[in-house]
Amino acid sequence: MSNASASPPPTLFCLHFLGGSAREWEDTKRYLDPHLICIPLDLPGFGDAAHIARTSVDEMADYVIDRIAERGQSRWWIAGHSMGAKIALVIARRAEDGDPKLAGLDGLVLLAGSPPSPEPMSDDKRRDMIAWISADEKTRTLRAGAFIDQNTGAPLNEAARTAAIDDVLRADPKAWTAWLQEGSREDWRRRIGILRTPALVLSGSKDADLGPAAQICLMLPHLANARHVVIEGASHLLPIECPKAVADLICEMRTLPIAVASDPACVLDSYASLIASHRVNSRLRAALAARASAGSAPYRPCVLDAVEFSILRALIDRVLPQSSDTCIDIGARIEARLSDGFGDGWRFADLPSDGEAYAAALRTLDAAARATHGIGFTALPDETKEALITAVAAGELPTVAGDLDGRQMTKWFEDLRSDAVRIYLAHPAALARLGFSGIGAGGDDVADMPGFSEFRINSREPWEPISEAEAGR
Repeated sequence: MSNASASPPPTLFCLHFLGGSAREWEDTKRYLDPHLICIPLDLPGFGDAAHIARTSVDEMADYVIDRIAERGQSRWWIAGHSMGAKIALVIARRAEDGDPKLAGLDGLVLLAGSPPSPEPMSDDKRRDMIAWISADEKTRTLRAGAFIDQNTGAPLNEAARTAAIDDVLRADPKAWTAWLQEGSREDWRRRIGILRTPALVLSGSKDADLGPAAQICLMLPHLANARHVVIEGASHLLPIECPKAVADLICEMRTLPIAVASDPACVLDSYASLIASHRVNSRLRAALAARASAGSAPYRPCVLDAVEFSILRALIDRVLPQSSDTCIDIGARIEARLSDGFGDGWRFADLPSDGEAYAAALRTLDAAARATHGIGFTALPDETKEALITAVAAGELPTVAGDLDGRQMTKWFEDLRSDAVRIYLAHPAALARLGFSGIGAGGDDVADMPGFSEFRINSREPWEPISEAEAGR
């Protein structure tokens, strides 16, 4: 996406929440840049499209794609609120996969979004919402009002509240029920994977189900290029509660670049010169180059799903902390090895295969975090993460209905630490930081192996690199 202020503004297609309609975007639209074309759409079963019976995520995405294609925009964004966010993610995946109808997608705006995974909602809440939507008119009106009030951080003005209630009441009860019973439970984690499209993710600090923690744990793992903003005091109905704040953040997205996640580890010039010298044989030089390669950005996991992969990265950040400006993406390298089937040749007998063990252990760690702290591992403060990690190492992880028991988790964690350290120390950037000169023992010419001539303590040969610490870095 080009964020330069001189670039022409995109067309913004907007999708609404469960029970909403295109009307929820009216106030936000008034605050947007007047040059930005904003087109709110009704989803099937809601608003003016209440008569259209398309209730699955795929069917709703198809409907929206046809509306986008009718416009024929060369550059466009899509904004999805709550239910609409899940539809927007599916559309973005299809666009990135080359759907000719979707050429020109340039950005995502996800507000209190329903994630690719099944939406976090208790069964009791689902049953209650399904029960009242088909009740008598008086009950429906009262409960629709309560539904709107429960999803706002502060009372709405009367006109906004009345319009929101009216939208809920004109929704097709079958569409409402289908989303709660089926659509919100559809699992798109594997199919969405990790998207490259730049994204703005908004959440309200008072949103109980799809607030900041849910966005960190369930939405951001699917976005390689995202900015997450928490709107203080707001709850779930962001375009209705705080339309100006939402509009301002969307307008900022046009001018503030969102950095693409990458592997910024770089090799010191002095060490790069050693690698290129006649002292390093060509096979080792090629191996070091392969280890330093970040591969294509963003990395898309094959064995782990995007959420499991984000937990792995968060765990490694605590096990082997690195400076953010020279960080080796150890998580991606572990996942690539799992995908390729390359390991160290052994495993604990009471653990499954490496790929299965990693996925199961990461799910178990996340389940323990939710059981003890109410949120997923990636959203926990660092000190809380470290307490859980310590419990894993000691075999004292809280008992949860996870995939692995405490004893298995401890053994897996031993493997993880070994994998992380091995990958770290194999990377030429880490060798450079340590000032490791062992790679310079000899080149390709066996008749002329330069080797070492200086063996005294605290002595260094002229060609040997110095560590970052010695260099004062």
